[in-house]
Formats: sequence, C-alpha cells, structure tokens
Amino acid sequence: MTVAGPIPPFFLLLVSTALIAAVGCSSTPKPAATGNQSLSSTDERIFIGDTIEKNYDPHVIMKRAESFFERGNYPEAIIEYQHFLDLHRAHTLAPYAQYKLGESHFKMVQTVDRDQEPAYNALEAFEKLRKDFPGSRYDAEVAAKIRECHQLMAQRDFFVGQFYYRREAYLAAAHRFESVLREYPNLEVASDSLYYLALTYHELGAEDWARDNLLLLAERYPTHKHQKESRRLLAKLNAELPTQPKTFAALSPQGESAHRTVSSANTSYLARTNGASPVTQTAALSRPSPRDTPPEAILCQLGTWCGANGSALAQEVPAPSARSPLALTPQPALCRLGTWC
Repeated sequence: MTVAGPIPPFFLLLVSTALIAAVGCSSTPKPAATGNQSLSSTDERIFIGDTIEKNYDPHVIMKRAESFFERGNYPEAIIEYQHFLDLHRAHTLAPYAQYKLGESHFKMVQTVDRDQEPAYNALEAFEKLRKDFPGSRYDAEVAAKIRECHQLMAQRDFFVGQFYYRREAYLAAAHRFESVLREYPNLEVASDSLYYLALTYHELGAEDWARDNLLLLAERYPTHKHQKESRRLLAKLNAELPTQPKTFAALSPQGESAHRTVSSANTSYLARTNGASPVTQTAALSRPSPRDTPPEAILCQLGTWCGANGSALAQEVPAPSARSPLALTPQPALCRLGTWC
C-alpha cells in the first residue's frame, strides 16, 4: 500500500486563488440606481445628444418641460414652457403649455410673509390663458386658480396692514386695509380689513370715519367674526345703527338751495373710494354760494389770517383729489375780513 506524500505549497496556493476568483464572480451584482439618480428612457432621449433640431421640436420641448415639472424643478420648467409658447403659439398643445406655465409659477408660491411675485406671475399666466385661448378645457380650473391668487394677494396686504398697525404706523396700515377693500371686496379677508380699518381710524382720532366703517361692517358682513368687538367699539363711540337716512343741505349748479338724502353707510368707505371722504363730501355739499356771502365775509382756510390780500380762498375751492380720507386738506370756513379764521 502506497502512502501519498505531502501536498506541495505551490498547489495549495493555486487552489486557494481559484476559489477566491470563483466566489468573486458568483456574487450578486449591485442593483442599478433607481429614482432620481438615474435617467429614464424618456430623459435619455431628451437630454442626451441634443441637437439644434431638437431644440425647436415642439414634442421634445414639451417633454423636457414636463420632465422638469415632475421633478419639481419649476424655474427650469417655466423656461421650457415659455420656450414652447414662443416658438409654437399656434400648436394644439399651446393652451396646455400656458396652463402649465401658470401652474409652475403657482407651485413656487410660499407663505404670505414672503415675496408674492410668483403669485402675480401665476395670475398673469392664467389671465393670459383665458384671453388668448377662450373656451379652453382649462377654464374651470383657471377660474379657481385665479381666485386663489387673489386670496393670496389680499392676505398679503392684510398681513402687512396688521404689521403696520401693531407698530402704530397707522397711516401705512390704513393704506393696506383700504387696498384690500378696493381690490378684493368679495373675499373673506375683506371683513377683517374693514374692521381693522375702523380700529385704525379710531387710533388716528378720526371717530366719524371709524363709526362709519363699523356701521358698514355690520351692514355688509352681518356674520363677521369681530361682531362683539365692533359693537363694543360702537358703544364707546356713542354710535347707534341708523334708522333714518341723513339729509344734507346742498346747492344746485345755479346756487339755489336744495337737499340731498344720503345714508350713513353709503357715505363711509364707498364714498371715499369715489375720491372724497364723508367729511369732505359734506363740506362740499354745504358750501355757500358767493352771492349768499355777506360782503364783509369771505371763504378762508381755518387757522389762517383772513384778509383781502392775505390767505383768502378763491370763490371756488377745489375738492381734495386724494383717494383716501387720510389725505386731509384745510377745510374752508366763512370768516370776517381782518380776523383770524
């Protein structure tokens, strides 16, 4: 019986190397990258090997824009949608591109305490869609989006107005609240703006304007959320809801006396938006005719010396042109010559 000799070291080294190589080759390959790390087949056709012809092809441009939009790269999507519209305004996909352009801007809108330029851009894009492509299939969606843009803008102005109000910058606050009432009277934030506008006038000492706005608030928005506070402020101002319209003395164009009936609510904010405050409007209505003025008395500005060659006003005193009651002008008064008015 023959006994085998020892295995040579060289043979052992050769066998171990072969085993290591076999194990390495038989290991499971790593899975290919998925998700955003890899390009889809559509992306490969769009982004790889671009040519001049592809840059003008409407389908390629649209696919590129859609790819950017789906990834959330809205600035790039805006560029591509606009590029499509610049080159292919008459294409069958042009209304869709205009709609997605507005959507891309709208997706970039942040909270009301941030810049609202994306909301303005979205509104412009949606309104252009309704103008350039009337009756498109996106009309209902566009109407809803336009209303959302208006709400964002109104909330932005109201937010800034509240900021100024808390900082006691009442003139700036009133300007913002009036802007909401003028531009977005049918939105929910309008009632809040009207209430804070009344508070602002109260802080400024314009009690008549504060009362008028509180009365208008109760009339126009009877279910607003500031009912208790507004009634408390009305009580503080000793104001009651009007039961009969007020009658102001007025003059006809020929200078003859006449009467005009104006309700208290209608002489508040609505009158001011037409160019004059209730106080200015009342003063203008009750201005006397030159022939009714005694010879020794003329119209002068309050707080000035009333003289023939001094600060006497002309026979016709122009009404203030400011759109807001905050732009106050000295009121005329009938004073004797040679006296302080």
